[in-house]
Amino acid sequence: MAATKTQMISRRKFLKLSGALAASTAVANPCRVLYALTKDSGVKNLNEIREVFSACDMCFNKCGLIAQVENDIVKKLDPNPKSLKSRGMLCARGNAGVKQLYDPDRLKYPLLRKGARGEGKWQRLSWDQALDHAAEQLDKIGKQYTRCGFLFMAGTDMQSTFVHQFAEAYGSYNIISHESNCLLSRNRAFLDTYGVMPTPDVLNCKYVIMPGANRFEAIVTPDTMDLMTAMENKSKLVVLDPRFTKTAALADEWYPIKPGTDMAFFLAVAQVIISEELYDKTFIQEKTSGFEELREHVKQYTPQWAEQETDIPAKDIKRIARELAKAAPSAMVYPGRRSSDYEDSTQIRRSYAIVNALLGNWDQKGGLLVPKKVKPGSMHLEAPFYEDNPDDRVDAGMAQMMFGEEGSFKHTRDAILKGEPYPVKGWMTYKTNPMQTGANRNKTIEMINTLDFMMTVDITMSDTAWMADLVLPAPSYLERQDPLSAFLASSTCSGVITRDAVVPAMFESKPVFWIVKELAKRLDLGEFFDYTMDDFRKEQLKKIPEVAKAIKEDGVYNITGPSYGLYKGKPFKTTSKKIELYSTRYKSKGIDPMPVYKSPKSIPENHFRIVVGRNAYITQSASTNNNLLWELQKENHLWVHPESAAALGIKDGETINVKSSAGKVTIKARVTKETRPDTVYMDTGFGVMSNWLTNIAGKGACIAEILEDRADIISGNMAMHETFVTISKI
Repeated sequence: MAATKTQMISRRKFLKLSGALAASTAVANPCRVLYALTKDSGVKNLNEIREVFSACDMCFNKCGLIAQVENDIVKKLDPNPKSLKSRGMLCARGNAGVKQLYDPDRLKYPLLRKGARGEGKWQRLSWDQALDHAAEQLDKIGKQYTRCGFLFMAGTDMQSTFVHQFAEAYGSYNIISHESNCLLSRNRAFLDTYGVMPTPDVLNCKYVIMPGANRFEAIVTPDTMDLMTAMENKSKLVVLDPRFTKTAALADEWYPIKPGTDMAFFLAVAQVIISEELYDKTFIQEKTSGFEELREHVKQYTPQWAEQETDIPAKDIKRIARELAKAAPSAMVYPGRRSSDYEDSTQIRRSYAIVNALLGNWDQKGGLLVPKKVKPGSMHLEAPFYEDNPDDRVDAGMAQMMFGEEGSFKHTRDAILKGEPYPVKGWMTYKTNPMQTGANRNKTIEMINTLDFMMTVDITMSDTAWMADLVLPAPSYLERQDPLSAFLASSTCSGVITRDAVVPAMFESKPVFWIVKELAKRLDLGEFFDYTMDDFRKEQLKKIPEVAKAIKEDGVYNITGPSYGLYKGKPFKTTSKKIELYSTRYKSKGIDPMPVYKSPKSIPENHFRIVVGRNAYITQSASTNNNLLWELQKENHLWVHPESAAALGIKDGETINVKSSAGKVTIKARVTKETRPDTVYMDTGFGVMSNWLTNIAGKGACIAEILEDRADIISGNMAMHETFVTISKI
């Protein structure tokens, strides 16, 4: 099923197809949108239909798919039944990948800013002109401010590794990822407790507590599907969330916990499990360190105390703790993957990790696993040494235990604005949109305006591209060849997947791998990219030839068999070689070795706490303008509880002002009982600045405009739930 070379469709044919797809989705009932993707537009010649393996790129999951290609046009995307990670399924976003390919709003050629940043005036360039200009700016900034004067930021993508490699060859330490606006505090907490970031075996779990994560809307494969299957098999789901999400609606129990008090709940659960000796004594003795310190520590955190903090009755906290322990080891506190929240997020998630340890669910069926993982090879890069470079990253030391390879967007931005410890005057972004996903958009704009040069590689004119000096058009995932990507999929498998072009790249779009190779040539760094994508993949496959065969035949390589029981007798990669309930590493760095609860800041009078989240249609801000998904959600609204709305005299659908110390937006109200009276919410990805996103331009409000930019103290993760807002009628 390998892709074969085809002719590129003409612009006229492209626009005709785009119009036909748009017309087919303009229906009264949005549920028919997905039908439009499978609707037969005419008689098919089976001899002209090709089936091509690929991996979805509409979110980070990389679900396996098979593209149906007829007359050089992708007509439909089907799930790959051999992809065990995605359970042979493809969600609404995955199906809408067709529309990402045939999107009239796509960037078609390189663009140079003419006029003020954000004014929307552009000059078309040839690729040679664009690359020469970019290389000139990279060289100029490198000489004037050192190579660390250029910042690189890439999102979750199979070609992001090449942006990192280019930054290393160029000589900059300043590389940050989207993850510092997302989940690094979770990774920090579990890594520091277990020595590794485990995956949850939701499929075989009998009792799941899910704090905050909204797995039936913010889809993660295979956890979303496995959780539904587990519930059909009588697994119990308890959700803690200030919003009544789809996950909460389907749960056995939902508690609208007071925002910022999750740690109080889990310390109380730990107190019950320990005081009533509901833990596995052998496991605790053999696998953990610091149990006696933990026993003393949690004595103060009783269910009665936690009730006052969380708004969850003490009797329910006790009962849940006992039920959880009874179901162990096939029980868990779900590790979660959600946007960041508080300034003590790492310690909050440490409390999750500690309760899991008390359940003895490590390496157990229905518990926390670390499946076998394929390790593809890679091209070795011996980065050059630049004598004039500073000693460290621009954000070094601004968080207690920041991941150096991920950095912190919040702290990097602050450092650039201050010009300390040294100036950063250039920025390259790829497949990430911090103008929409980084808290305090006005600060991001202020940072951009201090730069000498900014370039963005993207498929559409995102808000980040809108503010750039040079915009370079990237192909969709259906038009490019990618490296291999290994994945973990908890209960049944891990494996490897890749992509080949389903159809040739349209317009003048070029993959970022080609872009950095061309830039490297112009900067006399060509030796570091003296290989093709085929060369890179051959190097990846050198020691795993069985992977190449499976990918060719099935589109994916799966490691099957049990993922539990693999670490029996093996030490943990922690200081004590055990699960650290009491972290000696934290103690040595002056950090609380166990989570110490501090009540969240009280909500000021006439204010509300705003929280962030996801639904099934939106991938951060990347899919809100997609024609098919836009039919399902055309703008965002602010969720306001009826009691709060009544006190303010606000009616459902009424336009309101929402204001914080960071900014102010105008948005329509959604009066609903699906949020606490003291908590409001809006979806990400609307209120765009870019007029080139034609579906959503002028629609809704940008949550990044009003989110204050605070950070988790330990990891540097953006803390987006620390913002209070006021609401008023217009």
